[in-house]
Amino acid sequence: MCGICGFVSRDPRPIEPAVRRMMRHMVHRGPDDDGYVEVPLGHGGDAATAGLGFRRLAILDLSPAGHQPMMNPATGDWIVFNGEIYNFRGLRAELEAEGVVFSGTSDTEVLLHAFSSWQERALAKAQGMYGVAFYHAASRRLLLARDPLGIKPLYVAALPDRLLFASEVRALAASRAVPMEVDVGGIAGMLAYGAVQSPRTVFRHIRSFPAGHFQWLDAAAAGGGQPAPPRPFWTFPKPLPGGSVTAGAAAAEVGRLLRDSVQRHLVADVPVGVLLSAGVDSTAIAVQAREHAAGLTAFTVGFRGFIADDEPGIAARTAAALGIRHVGITVDQAELPAMWEDWLAQMDSPSIDGFNTRIVCRRIRAEGVVVGLSGLGADELFCGYPSFLRAPVWARRMRWVRMLPPDLRAFAVSTTGLFERRATSVEKLADIAACDGSPPAIVRGLRRALSDRRLRALGLSATNLGLDRDYLDPARREPAAADVDAINLASRTELSHYMRDTLLRDTDSNSMSYSLEMRVPYLDQPLVDYVLSLPGDVKWPPHVPWKAVLRDACGTLLPQEVLRRRKTGFFLPIDRWMRQDLRDACEAAIRRVEQLPFLEGPEVRRVWDDFLAEKPSLHWSRPLALVVLGSYLLRIESVGAD
Repeated sequence: MCGICGFVSRDPRPIEPAVRRMMRHMVHRGPDDDGYVEVPLGHGGDAATAGLGFRRLAILDLSPAGHQPMMNPATGDWIVFNGEIYNFRGLRAELEAEGVVFSGTSDTEVLLHAFSSWQERALAKAQGMYGVAFYHAASRRLLLARDPLGIKPLYVAALPDRLLFASEVRALAASRAVPMEVDVGGIAGMLAYGAVQSPRTVFRHIRSFPAGHFQWLDAAAAGGGQPAPPRPFWTFPKPLPGGSVTAGAAAAEVGRLLRDSVQRHLVADVPVGVLLSAGVDSTAIAVQAREHAAGLTAFTVGFRGFIADDEPGIAARTAAALGIRHVGITVDQAELPAMWEDWLAQMDSPSIDGFNTRIVCRRIRAEGVVVGLSGLGADELFCGYPSFLRAPVWARRMRWVRMLPPDLRAFAVSTTGLFERRATSVEKLADIAACDGSPPAIVRGLRRALSDRRLRALGLSATNLGLDRDYLDPARREPAAADVDAINLASRTELSHYMRDTLLRDTDSNSMSYSLEMRVPYLDQPLVDYVLSLPGDVKWPPHVPWKAVLRDACGTLLPQEVLRRRKTGFFLPIDRWMRQDLRDACEAAIRRVEQLPFLEGPEVRRVWDDFLAEKPSLHWSRPLALVVLGSYLLRIESVGAD
């Protein structure tokens, strides 16, 4: 797990200084080593130069043989790679059978030789999480690629005379080679959903590289030509027909694939820990992990005063029953405001989510763990959210009202909800009533932070910004899938929307800021492909508990106390901090947002004043989105000036 960056230009003079600035700004991603190399792109008078930079967090092969940028001595190819390839041993055996000789034991060397031998075809073979740049010496081209689900980040800034890429937006800002003009559409998406929606970022010239895609770059990337656009190498699998798979067969295969996934995710030459809550997802991982990792430690972070039931106690009893060493870490209320300010200060992309993740990562890393296993992804795959229940039901009901104009539907919902205490819920339902009635649109509506009405009051019109009705970039819209059932449509939407643009991005940013690699066994490619191929009525049969397949796959292995427990959470007093302990910092952030010329400053101030007045109709997440945005802009502007 590392940080990568690069700069392509016909003028070689600014390349190394800019790349080294990006590298210095990503020391937290790779405190163990760094490296830099320059390679030629194109030929003759059309030639350009690419500078590749790297920061290393040593996980596999801690020796100098794992150093990057890494060169293939037989071909002159180079690679910079952020991530992990979990099937690298199988790929290594396949390459050795073709005559490839290895000098080390890292997955990076395996991926380098895979690209040298198979070029972009290696992407269909590699299973893992990654953002990667591979230089093919024979053709003098550079390949960029990102894993299918977007577990690891990769950002690109394509300008008329240069192209830069990096693992972090803040690194691109630190390069001083990218104009930091704000993207109004990116900000609108952030306010709409509480996190920036890919492919946009907060900045006009920086885009998130699409997950599951690759792109070959030649000298045209340095200006004067148009490089070929990114191309997909993975798409969602088509679900099998209903009745083709029994629930028992599905559970057995899920159990087998999960065992294989956890075993592969445990491979490391550094300490590995399991994040253990009192829920099914993390407990299932812990059960599988104990079979393959001697001396495994499970970590549970408790928040004194914020959890209604005994989650740390349940996790401790589970670990004892499994024979796993357990470390319980308690965070006191008095520590949290300072942690909250630190969370805002270190954001790579503005998000109202992720504070809990940052607290956990900080504590786990302080215990000496370098790799953590997380249960992220289980809810999206195995139907763990209310959206899986609501989206199919609401989609069926909306068939009867689709003939009515969308604005009339929204007005009817708004009128019937006039006596609701909280306007936020009514506005969200009104937006859903105005959508096209498909499960994906309903799922997206349920994830909204600010409603259409509130965004328009702030001066943000989706139409005027070139966004679609959902405040998303039209480039990300997937083609309609008429042959996919509602459950699988909801799953695809949660995976590519909330999980990718919020959960995964926040997890990467918060874990890597503490030099902690967070792995997600539920998102192992064979497991994902199989679960997404299951018919919806197998994943969620009528009248059974949520996550039926996962429960059946692991039920006999899990304590009854875990299986019976309902999903719970804890609620931090963020609204109180914003009004009291952190009021001055929040006020400064609000003033920064008021200064944005494309927003209605009086509306920004009205939202904040209403929040301070504790109006019951206003949920604290709405002013929080403005505070996070303002705080982010204040801090990243200083990054670009360093």
